[in-house]
Amino acid sequence: MTSSWQQPLQHYFGFDALRPGQQPVIEAILAGRSSAAIFPTGSGKSLCYQLPALILPHLTLVISPLLALMQDQVQFLKSRGIAAATIDSTQSRDEAQDVMNGVRSGTIKILMVSVERLKNERFRQFIAQVPISLLVVDEAHCISEWGHNFRPDYLKLPAYCREFNVPQVLLLTATATQAVIEDMQTHFALDAEDVVTTGFHRPNLRLLVQPTATSERVAQCALWLQHLARKSAQKQQDFAAIIYVTLQHTAEDVAQQLARQVPFPVRAYHAGLSHEQRDSIQQQFMSGQVPVIVATIAFGMGVDKSNIRQVMHYDLPKSIENYSQEIGRAGRDGKASDCIMLADDSGLTVLENFVYGDGPELHSIQQVIQSVAGQLEAGQWEVLMTPLSSLSNIRLLPLKTLLVNLEMRGVLTSQYSYFAEYRYKLEQTETALLSHFNGERQQFLATVLNTSNKGRSWYTLNLDALEQSLGAQASNGDRPTRVRALNALEFCQERGWLQLESKQMTDVYRVNEQALAEPGLAESLYQHFLQKQANEINRIHNMLNLFRQPDCVSRRLAAYFGEQMPQDCGICSVCRGQFKEWLPTRSGASLAALDAATLVAPLQQKIQQQFGRAASLELLTRFLCGIQVPWLSKVRARQLPGFGQLEHVPYAEVSRWLESARVVPEI
Repeated sequence: MTSSWQQPLQHYFGFDALRPGQQPVIEAILAGRSSAAIFPTGSGKSLCYQLPALILPHLTLVISPLLALMQDQVQFLKSRGIAAATIDSTQSRDEAQDVMNGVRSGTIKILMVSVERLKNERFRQFIAQVPISLLVVDEAHCISEWGHNFRPDYLKLPAYCREFNVPQVLLLTATATQAVIEDMQTHFALDAEDVVTTGFHRPNLRLLVQPTATSERVAQCALWLQHLARKSAQKQQDFAAIIYVTLQHTAEDVAQQLARQVPFPVRAYHAGLSHEQRDSIQQQFMSGQVPVIVATIAFGMGVDKSNIRQVMHYDLPKSIENYSQEIGRAGRDGKASDCIMLADDSGLTVLENFVYGDGPELHSIQQVIQSVAGQLEAGQWEVLMTPLSSLSNIRLLPLKTLLVNLEMRGVLTSQYSYFAEYRYKLEQTETALLSHFNGERQQFLATVLNTSNKGRSWYTLNLDALEQSLGAQASNGDRPTRVRALNALEFCQERGWLQLESKQMTDVYRVNEQALAEPGLAESLYQHFLQKQANEINRIHNMLNLFRQPDCVSRRLAAYFGEQMPQDCGICSVCRGQFKEWLPTRSGASLAALDAATLVAPLQQKIQQQFGRAASLELLTRFLCGIQVPWLSKVRARQLPGFGQLEHVPYAEVSRWLESARVVPEI
C-alpha cells in the first residue's frame, strides 16, 4: 500500500525512502498527533516537517531560534519548488506585507519566524486569522530551563498554541537528556510513543581528547590542519575545519597566529563583528574560499556543510550538549572526521563566571516586584526591558527568565507587545501627502501631522497630544486612536509617501495583584535561580568528567543522552590507547597578599554616589571577576583599576575572601 507521503518525497526531495526515525514521526503528524524528533545533527530532522507540510491542508508555522537557520531553510525549500518564506528583522515592511499576503492566500505553505515575533502586536493580529495545521519548534530543548540554551519565550509556546488554535506540534532537537525530554512532553502533552529518538552515537566521528597547555594549542591546531590539508590533497578533495574558542579576542588572536603558520586562509568569526562581516565570512566558508574558521559559539547553527573534517575545541565547550552540537557539524557526509579536544580545565573559571554573572540578586528581584506594583494601571503593567534591566541590575536574558517565571506562577499574564515610539520622515510635502485623501480621513491625518513632535527631518508620533486634540472623536468605532494612527502611517509607507520607523518595544502584562503580594515571592524566585545556577555549574563539571575518565569517550557521551552502546567505539582517543591524564591547572590563588578594601573602594564610592546604596557582596565579586552587569556598566567600572583583577580566580573563592574581609557594611 502506497503512503500519502511517498509521491511528494520522490517528487520534491528526490528520495525513494526515509531515514531511520523519520517515518514514525511523519506518520504521527499525518495521523493528527503531536510528535518529537530527537535525532543527531545532520540526521534529517527538517524533513519531518517539510514533507507533512506539503500534505497538510493549512499553514505549517516553524519557530526557529536563528535568522541564518531560517533563511537557509527557506532557500533550500524554494530550490525544491516548495512555497516557503520567513518574516524577520532584515525585511522591509513591504517585503513582510508580501509574505503575509502569500500566507493569507494559502500560496505560502511554510512560514518561519523567531519566537519573539509572536510577541509583536501586528503579527499576532495577522496570524490569529490564519488557519494553522502544525506548529514546528526547532531547537526544542530551548523550552527547558534544565536544558542548555534556555530561551524564556519558548515557555510561552504552549499558550500560543491554544491562542491560535493550533491542533498539533512537532518538536525537533539534536540534544536532549531524559529530563529535558520529560519537560518537552509535559509542556506539549506528548504521548511517550510519539517521542522518537534515533540515538546519539555517530560512528564516523573520532572523538580525540588531548588536553594541551594554552601556550602550545596554536601549534597543535596548525599541526592538525597541515595534516588534514596533506591528506585532502592526496585524495584531491576539498576540506573544511572549525576551531571553537570561548572569547571574541581569542578568536581574533588564534586566527591571526594560524594564518601565519598555514598556507590557506583562516578567519575569525564572533558576535563582535558586524552582521555584514559575519555573513561574508560564513559565505566564504560555505563556498570553500576560507576553509578554516576560528569561532565562538556564535558560529554553527544552520551551517550545513558536508565536508567539515575537523572540529577542534581550543577552549572548553559550555556543556556536554554544546559539545555534542558542535562536533555534530563534522562529517555530515558520513565520512571519517576528527573532533579534537585541546582544552584543559584552565578555562573552567571563565565558564563558571559566565554562569555566576547571570543570577539575579535577591534585592534585584525585589526591585522588579516593586516596579510591577508601583506602575500598575487598571490591572496592567507596561514595561520597557532595557530601563528595567538598568534599574534592577539584572542582565536582559535573566530578566526575561524572571518575568517568564512570574508568568508560570500566575503573577503575570502576557497580553501583547507594542513599540512605544514611532517616527516618520515625509518623502513629499505635507500638502502633497494630504492631497491623497479627502474628508474625515484627510482631517485625521492632518491632526496626526500637527500633533507630532517635529525635528529637522523626522516627526515623532505623539499619541497623548493626538488624543487630546481629537477629544470626543478619539476613538473610531472599535479602533483605538493608536491603532488607527499606525494604520494610517503604514498605509502611507506602503505607498512610498513616507518612511516609518519604530523602537522601544513595550511588553504589556495583566497582573494578579493577590499573587504579586504573596509573602516570600521574591525569596522563592531567588532560590529558584540559585538552583538553576547550581545546575549549570554541575553541567560544566559533568562535561569535564566526560573528558577526564579513561573510558570510551563515545560510549560515555551516548550514555549521557540515555543511549546504551553495546560496545566501545574502537576509534576514540581512549580506545586507541591515547588517553592522557588531565593535570589540575587551577590551583588556589594567593589572595593573602591583596587588600580587599583597597581593591573595591573605588567601586563602593561610585555605587553609593550613583544609586544611594552600598555595593552588595555579589556586585563586588562580579567586579573583581570582570563580570559585566548593568550597574557596573552604568558607573563605567571597566575603567576602575580593580575590574577583572581576579578573573582567573574561582568566583566562589573571591566571594568567600571578600566576605571574610568584611568589606560589605552590615545592614
